[in-house]
Amino acid sequence: MPYQPNDHLFSHFQEHGIDLSDLEAQLQRVAPDSPNLPLYRDMMLTVLRMAHDDRDRWNAKITLQTLRELDNAFRTLQRYKGRRKVTVFGSARTPLEHPMYGLARELGSALASSDLMVITGAGGGIMAAAHEGAGSDHSLGFNITLPFEQHANATVDGTDKLLPFHFFFIRKLFFVKEADALVLCPGGFGTLDEALEVLTLIQTGKSPLVPVVLLDSPGGTFWQECLDFISRQLKDNRYILPNDLNLMSLVYDAHEAVEEINRFYANYHSSRWLQHEFLIRMQHPLNERALGELQEKFADLCVTGEYCQNPDSTIGHEADDYSHLTRLTFAFAGRDQGRLRGLIDFINREEHWVMPASPSPAQRVHEGVKTD
Repeated sequence: MPYQPNDHLFSHFQEHGIDLSDLEAQLQRVAPDSPNLPLYRDMMLTVLRMAHDDRDRWNAKITLQTLRELDNAFRTLQRYKGRRKVTVFGSARTPLEHPMYGLARELGSALASSDLMVITGAGGGIMAAAHEGAGSDHSLGFNITLPFEQHANATVDGTDKLLPFHFFFIRKLFFVKEADALVLCPGGFGTLDEALEVLTLIQTGKSPLVPVVLLDSPGGTFWQECLDFISRQLKDNRYILPNDLNLMSLVYDAHEAVEEINRFYANYHSSRWLQHEFLIRMQHPLNERALGELQEKFADLCVTGEYCQNPDSTIGHEADDYSHLTRLTFAFAGRDQGRLRGLIDFINREEHWVMPASPSPAQRVHEGVKTD
């Protein structure tokens, strides 16, 4: 939905006789061609209102530290904007000899082989193992500054792949914001906190739907017992929807975890809200038979109307990078993300795609392709 300027902020200063007429001119000098000027305008007005109120030094310090950390993270991660990333969670205390350490290292290697970057908290244990397997070129570490325990692992320590955070909540934001998938290994309070927060954000639609893979060593019971509890206590008591269990998958093999992620992006590219419609970007259009089947099988996800497939995304505030992708749009209620996961699994099946026609021999010669 297009951004709506917050005009009551200007009214606040007008009521107090404060002239801010030069604010727009300053913004125009700094970023004259930016489409984000209304956003920067409201950010500055918000800070000016805090300064005008001047109620609490601690509030001001929190705001300053937050803005600095956000700006530093945005600048650093801009270099990796075009690369898919996977956040890996797990215990910092997992010893080298534990089966999960070797499995996490294998996971990091498999992710790197699929050209996926590995994000961890940059610590030891599972985090160190995943980065060790991925190597520096495919690693990013989001470290939290603590007086004990949390030190950057050898793969990212002293490199430009290490991003320090003072606040846990900002670090958590980037763990999820940057993740095209998440893999959760066994761990303690922190791992469980991250797992439940991620699932809550996806379940409520506050975070885009991405694969959430629970990885355990063969014969391990950590995640299975967690799932048993969730099913017995949460699902059976109707605290969650039955389809919410579709938001995560349990695997016991590193390569299977990576296959689960790659399957999710076989055709599905990304999604967004466009005014009151939900838009799914796809790399291949759906064939007529699949589109008809989708209309019937997933009619419950449409509040009104039906699914509409458009050959490209050249309208509706779409970025140029995505303009070539096919769009599937519908009036989504925004609930039952587990059911939405079923729809994404449907469009990812190759038999449902319109495949590009093979070029004729004449076309292949014209395009410089060697023919037999």
